[in-house]
Amino acid sequence: MNLSCCSVLALAAGLCGVFPVTGAAPTSQASFPAPSALRPQAALPDPLVMEDGRRVTSRDQWFQERRPELKALFQHYMYGAIPPKPEHTKATNLGEYPDFLNGKATLKLVRLEMGPGKAPRIDLMLVVPNVRPGPAPVFLAMDFCGNHALTADPRVPLARSWLGDNCKGCTNSTATEAARGSQAGDWPLAEIVRRGYALAAFYSGDVDPDRKEVSEGLYAWLAGDDPSRNNPTNRGTIAAWAWGYHRCVDYLVTEPSVDAHRIASLGHSRNGKTALLAAAFDERIAIAFPHQAGCGGSAPSRGKTGESVKAINSQFPHWFNAEFKQFNDAPERLPFDQNCLVALCAPRPVLFSAAEGDQWANPAGQFQVLQAADPVYRFLGAEGLAAKEMPPRRQLVSSPLGYYLREGKHSMTPDDWATFMNFADSQWRK
Repeated sequence: MNLSCCSVLALAAGLCGVFPVTGAAPTSQASFPAPSALRPQAALPDPLVMEDGRRVTSRDQWFQERRPELKALFQHYMYGAIPPKPEHTKATNLGEYPDFLNGKATLKLVRLEMGPGKAPRIDLMLVVPNVRPGPAPVFLAMDFCGNHALTADPRVPLARSWLGDNCKGCTNSTATEAARGSQAGDWPLAEIVRRGYALAAFYSGDVDPDRKEVSEGLYAWLAGDDPSRNNPTNRGTIAAWAWGYHRCVDYLVTEPSVDAHRIASLGHSRNGKTALLAAAFDERIAIAFPHQAGCGGSAPSRGKTGESVKAINSQFPHWFNAEFKQFNDAPERLPFDQNCLVALCAPRPVLFSAAEGDQWANPAGQFQVLQAADPVYRFLGAEGLAAKEMPPRRQLVSSPLGYYLREGKHSMTPDDWATFMNFADSQWRK
């Protein structure tokens, strides 16, 4: 089964009214040529040139024609469709504790439920500073090993979903009490709160576990638990996780303690790929922070440096749809590249953060992606990328298209969080 944008929506429409038939791409699946018929382009494609060769000449044409066209192309040829919002959602408050972080913050635990049937349930952990001038700007981040790994506080529920073997304190893919706080060093909650920011975190496995051989989350639900309609190598797990970001945003825009106009999506590595995709497809997300997102995220699909399309599809066949695998040996045939995904965020800010020792994620290529997205920002009357060349280490480019390179390798550290907040300050507190 091909989970392209049209077929997913058609499937979803038939599942007892779970999803409304809305948000369909403006270009039909039948109008897309086969990958082998696409014209090779060695350079990064120009986001301001339509597929029929017309150049975008007005703001209206960008938002009404080219932007929808790019969204349809990304869903068809790469990510698969991001399903629409469910008709039935419910947010249940599991607990609210104003004494978190020695009284500096309120911990709020919310369960987001979608239905009917075996729909995903997302546990959202919200940490909000108690002293603030008004609703707090919020980082919405997806984590690797469950919310309980971000803090040792026993009031945070252990993740209910499958967990990978690399998650500390887990036995037989299940979280135990020993897992609490196991990744707290990567999430400086006290400093985030001190800087005046809120954090909303959820676990990717609540939406769809990161398992290449099994699909038991969102897509199992959409397929009505029929394995014949749920091919793990053609489901687009990154698109499912982006759907999870969107469902969390649905809640955050109703939460009075956070600023609905200052929601940032953030993630590291594959979660960074997802954070960028989520922002590109949801204008309620005001800033995107794809940290060290690499191939399929912030790095170009074209080129010879770092992870290739073939390598990522071979190792993680469930992250993208089947169409994307047809570009394994010919990424130059893609009718877009990641600069076009960044362009979908315009004129909203995006920060690419990279590490010098993380060449697999192609830091130089990430800078080139920003350069190739810059014309869209300028076209829309916004500043794009202020730097003409890659900056030296630890020099933050704080223009709307931002860039930061540090020493070190593939990781997320408290120092990275300082950079995230510095960039957010530059965009939200001018």
